[in-house]
Amino acid sequence: MVAGAAVRAFVADFVIHLEAGDARVAVVPAWQGRVMTSAATGDKGLSFGWINRELIASGKLERRINIFGGEDRFWMGPEGGQFSIFFAKGVPFDFEHWFTPACIDTEPYQLVRRDQSSAQFEHSLTLTNYSGTVFAVKVDREVRLLSAKDAWKKMNVPALSSVKLVAFETVNKITNAGKQPWEKPTGLLSIWILGMFNPSPETTIVVPIHAGDETVLGRKVTADYFGQVPPERLVQKENVLYFKGDGKYRSKIGVGPKRSKGILGSYDAANKVLTLVYYTQPAGVTDYVNSLWKLQDNPYSGDVANSYNDGPVNGGKPLGPFYELESSSPAAALKPGESLQHVHRTIHLSGSEADLDLAARVTLGVTLTEITTALK
Repeated sequence: MVAGAAVRAFVADFVIHLEAGDARVAVVPAWQGRVMTSAATGDKGLSFGWINRELIASGKLERRINIFGGEDRFWMGPEGGQFSIFFAKGVPFDFEHWFTPACIDTEPYQLVRRDQSSAQFEHSLTLTNYSGTVFAVKVDREVRLLSAKDAWKKMNVPALSSVKLVAFETVNKITNAGKQPWEKPTGLLSIWILGMFNPSPETTIVVPIHAGDETVLGRKVTADYFGQVPPERLVQKENVLYFKGDGKYRSKIGVGPKRSKGILGSYDAANKVLTLVYYTQPAGVTDYVNSLWKLQDNPYSGDVANSYNDGPVNGGKPLGPFYELESSSPAAALKPGESLQHVHRTIHLSGSEADLDLAARVTLGVTLTEITTALK
């Protein structure tokens, strides 16, 4: 992690800074209103977002994806399958043929309003999926920095004296700006929010899940996005998953709508930082786009939430390295003019282990000891 002042200097030319007390959030309009990083203790504090300084400093753009970094970036799904927006029609589903659409990678979003603690953006875009369906989309996005009082309330945790925190949320809305309805047979889109964080050998990702019969709730975890995740990197308990966030092995997991509890987390034991990610999940909705890299029998049986751990790609270099905590909206079956909204909230807490343990138990349902020993 890098001190907040260093981050501020590095990206000062193109960043909007939101501030509330010692909490800081850096937002970049040029990259889809992306939250690049945050800090809980002002310019002297740790910076929580992973930032690709080398790529940014080069001033160059890559063809496949521009991995600038950032704690909350606006993407859209699905990534794979017959309705993918990342693969051209007829190509193999492999890394060589995977490309990120410019509208969620390099195109700037227009800043329409800002104040000390929030910023609003908008953009109009066109996407074509693997099956040839064309989508005209209007995007509205707001970044909000929350007060400490509001953050504690949303966590349902009493304010803890030793803990410093920063909390922000993005409110993301897509509207069908075309003349045709978006329908299942020709493919649907989803809002997909991804947060990139600094990996370490002592970082463990925590995914609370609903316990129960797989015939009723579905499998506990999707663990074969890029090949099956080895058991030493993914531990499945009845009501929680533990996944390694060391940035050394490319792998990804996901949980479906009947398993998801609307929250993800991670704990960096080296820096004593607990990260929580909350997301909206409409009750009773089960249609989520499927992003597996293959033609699919069930293209709307996808995951609500995911976590990605970076590592070497095809024997080469990692993309970062970093790890990600991600959430998705339901599949958007929208008539012309209709909209769908998805909220994604990130909270970082740093302080004494005793207080962080209490926060983990209330929010994630596990202790710090359970987290730190799960993958030993």
